[in-house]
Amino acid sequence: MSDGNNPYPFGRPWVDESLLDDCSAMIVGKKASATGEVLFGHNEDDGGHNAMIQYRVPRATHRPGELLTFEPQCAKIPQVPETWAYLWSETRANWQASFSDTFINEWGVAIASDSCGRTREDMPELVNGGIGYGVGHIVAQRAKTAREGVQIAAELVSHWGYTGAGRAYQIVDKDEGWVFQVVKGKHYVAKRVPDDEVFFMPNWYTIHHVDLEDTENFVASPDLITYAINRGWYTPAKEGNYSDFDFALAYQDPEQNQAGNMVRHKNALRIILGKEPEDIRAFSVKPPKKLGIDDVKKVLRTHYEGTDDDLSESYSNNPHRTKNRTICTATTLESSVIQFRENPAFTCIWRATLNPCTSPYVPWYLGSERVPAGYGWYAPHVGAASHFSVPQADLSHRPGRAWWAFQDVQDLADASYAEVIGEIAARRDALEKKWEAAQAEFEAKAYRAYEEDPAKAVALLTEYTNDQAVLAWKAWRKLFADLLA
Repeated sequence: MSDGNNPYPFGRPWVDESLLDDCSAMIVGKKASATGEVLFGHNEDDGGHNAMIQYRVPRATHRPGELLTFEPQCAKIPQVPETWAYLWSETRANWQASFSDTFINEWGVAIASDSCGRTREDMPELVNGGIGYGVGHIVAQRAKTAREGVQIAAELVSHWGYTGAGRAYQIVDKDEGWVFQVVKGKHYVAKRVPDDEVFFMPNWYTIHHVDLEDTENFVASPDLITYAINRGWYTPAKEGNYSDFDFALAYQDPEQNQAGNMVRHKNALRIILGKEPEDIRAFSVKPPKKLGIDDVKKVLRTHYEGTDDDLSESYSNNPHRTKNRTICTATTLESSVIQFRENPAFTCIWRATLNPCTSPYVPWYLGSERVPAGYGWYAPHVGAASHFSVPQADLSHRPGRAWWAFQDVQDLADASYAEVIGEIAARRDALEKKWEAAQAEFEAKAYRAYEEDPAKAVALLTEYTNDQAVLAWKAWRKLFADLLA
């Protein structure tokens, strides 16, 4: 078990530093979805000393002249008169976690991001230090749709410039999934995921062809292509014809080691397509069958079992400790699958704390009025004020905080994966099957309550979310004790 001074009692999970690219994301268009709903999956992966804390930020009004401060070195951003309520999953860390948080607001607009590694850009234009951490918060605060979220992100980057290296934001709602890929400075491109296709990305740029005239499916900085030409990163085969422009090839650092990205992208597409992919750089693909929530979970949990890329030898080796970078990995802090609904209150966030192979996906409803007991321990303004100066106590073992129940079980798995994963998976799957079996009946009850009085439905969603999250916490505390017995 973790103690107050050492959160990793069995040793820090082995990680090859060359493979520490962060995060994986997946978007299923509504016509490619077995549920008929947009699905959005994401693994948040970060090295270092971390804990995740949950907040429900309330809707708010703001006084004229109010400024938003994020990183001390970055620009102060003028606030708008009114901001929306949102769920905020924060990475509390002993390092500057500017790009690791995820969000979903009251309108059902979800935001997550993935590092895209190094780019060619060495002369970024920044105004007053630019903007970085603020992008996710501001989109959550201001957007009513994913498309509006992309426009907000584009305006922020166009005005202030982006402080991070290469990054991709997924901005998703019940109707659309967008991927906003940005370079340090003022250059970016966003592409809409086709409704009948499935998008997956590890940690490299995945937008290739760009049609600046197709404003239904692309949003980009106006000089995206001409800037690349002027910098010598792209030369059109035919002068004046930019049909062969490839954003990823033009802007990505060509010398970056992409082995970890290639193996992840290939194996995700293997699951999505049910066969070997023809192009492991594809932005999105048409699946041979519609994909459901379990299919997204399978991608986010995979260690490439049953393929030539599985180096665990049937778990004789810990799958998180092999030379192949897996999608579910030693640095996964949180995994989620969002099932979007027409009424945002009924949007279901299937959320796993830490590794999804060692933790269950628990149903959290967006309409819940509060964070479940044990999963949040600060008011949002307190968390925001200390985000870049996290006290050591927040990263030390606390039995009264749910995070550590899942961390304890994961620590046991890291130490003896083959011996314990069978029991962990059995209890994990039993809980998930219980929740899946109960979902339709519970939601029918909540919908009936909503028609009578929305407040009654909100109370039901709040109680149910809290009860299931606490159930998972208690079950994992018992599982840890049973595994030690």
